[in-house]
Amino acid sequence: MEALNRPKKIRIIGAVAAGTSAAAKARRNDETADITLYDMDEYISYSGCGLPYYIGGQVEKLSTLTPRDAAFFKKRYQVDVLTRHEVVSIDPQTRTLTIENLNDHSFFHDTYDVLVLSTGAVPVLPDIPGADLPHVFVLRNPGHAKAIRSYMDNRKPDKAVVIGAGFIGLEMVENLAHAGLSVSLVEKLQSVPTILDPDLGASVSTYLEEKNVAIYAGRTAVKIDRETVHLDDGTVIDADLVIVSVGIRPNTKLAESMGVRLGVTGAIAVDQLMRTNLEDVYACGDCAESYSVLDGRPLYRPLGSTANKTGRITGEAITTGTTGHRGILGTGIFRVFDLAIATTGLTEAEARRSGYDVVICHNTKPDRPEYLGGREMTIKAIADRRTEKLLGVQIIGFAGVDKRIDIFVTAMTAGLKVSDLFHLDLAYAPPFATTKDPVHYTGMILENIIERGRPLMTAEVVVREDAGQMQIIDTRTEDQYAKGHVKNAINIPHESLRNAIDQLDPDQPVLTYCNKGTTGNAAQNILINTGFKKVFNLSGGHRQYRNICPKETEPTPNQKPNSEEEQA
Repeated sequence: MEALNRPKKIRIIGAVAAGTSAAAKARRNDETADITLYDMDEYISYSGCGLPYYIGGQVEKLSTLTPRDAAFFKKRYQVDVLTRHEVVSIDPQTRTLTIENLNDHSFFHDTYDVLVLSTGAVPVLPDIPGADLPHVFVLRNPGHAKAIRSYMDNRKPDKAVVIGAGFIGLEMVENLAHAGLSVSLVEKLQSVPTILDPDLGASVSTYLEEKNVAIYAGRTAVKIDRETVHLDDGTVIDADLVIVSVGIRPNTKLAESMGVRLGVTGAIAVDQLMRTNLEDVYACGDCAESYSVLDGRPLYRPLGSTANKTGRITGEAITTGTTGHRGILGTGIFRVFDLAIATTGLTEAEARRSGYDVVICHNTKPDRPEYLGGREMTIKAIADRRTEKLLGVQIIGFAGVDKRIDIFVTAMTAGLKVSDLFHLDLAYAPPFATTKDPVHYTGMILENIIERGRPLMTAEVVVREDAGQMQIIDTRTEDQYAKGHVKNAINIPHESLRNAIDQLDPDQPVLTYCNKGTTGNAAQNILINTGFKKVFNLSGGHRQYRNICPKETEPTPNQKPNSEEEQA
């Protein structure tokens, strides 16, 4: 990359994650630059992801989340930060900024050699009656958090409604419950949380209901009054506090006014050096578009990690021009109560829309041995049959989720094939992992599908196709079968299968399953190795089937189960 001329005056609009990161890196590279940041808020460089925990009382002081102020940046970096100063217009021809001091409403001008737009994103507020009432809040910055906490301290609300089941929405569900409120969650999509595919989200919904969270999925809030929230199906929910968390949009108004081009996602289009279409104008953070590591397509995932990264890249680019952005996968993780939820890459629906030859698996394994307190996590992995590359991973569990998602992210970024996952030399000791890690198992399952002809069938397909012409074999114990099973399944435990093969038709399709998938795969191997032509294993086993269609698992009176134990 060509080295850029060292700029004289660097002006940055926005002083949260990306803007301050850009300023700090620029200063490390150039001691002579004149660097000034403008921000219309009073808070800068704050931990936005920690705000729900301040509201819920898990973080005692707001100052813990806002540790750096203008004085800090002046002392540490010799960078001027002007808070409560809004850049109201920009003339790119003369490179002139017009700024309003929001404290006294005076105006002045400034000029730039290099301009960085780090204007962030703004919360979306639905256009419904009552959205402007004093007990209705959004959460994006410390000012919002302070207002919500103050309202809770002064008004002592009892019942809260959270509208939107994304990251912030579910974190607010947890923290409002932690603060002692009764919480209802409204989400217009059928899946909760929205970042997961429905087959994995079903478990999360069940878990939230066990935590006494009332879920109204597939419904939309159409009116808010002082004591209730009205939904589009006529449901009325009591609420004396409402949190609206239906998403954010990039703050591009200023950029558009000066002629900066937007990308297909609606955020500012930039190249790998974070340059816009205007000379010496850059953009980073939540206002800027990124691109996918998987296929290079434009991607908008406004997360703090990406904002910090693109800010640092921008600071490097405007001083040395030697570091380019390498894209993102859209990795995210959050916690609701004790449950961790993580995702990276494409969802199943996104992968199918993109034209990939999609392969799916569900894998439930403990994070470490059960004798040392291991608890199960469920991993859904999405791969491309042709390239054998991972396209996306979703994980829910109570421990070790962060470790596994980061391994998958690293593998995807490095372009590893699914068969490479088994060969990763991962750290093992009983307090930390099992001998074959859940990551290893995921690679083994996908390799079995793609390279060894051991296909899986998802529970959704079983239900949708009704599997009427398929021989369905439940390989579990008599007691497990009796408590519930897949519709039309017969019980032939794994140990009895070899002796019962004559009862089955090798020319008809067969579906095998167990609790979670392992023994179902063993039964699948037996049938394939003895000449059966088309044998599927149920992805995720009966556990996954029960998650998405609990009413389908009632025992069938005329089917007599056997008594052998399942061997996992």
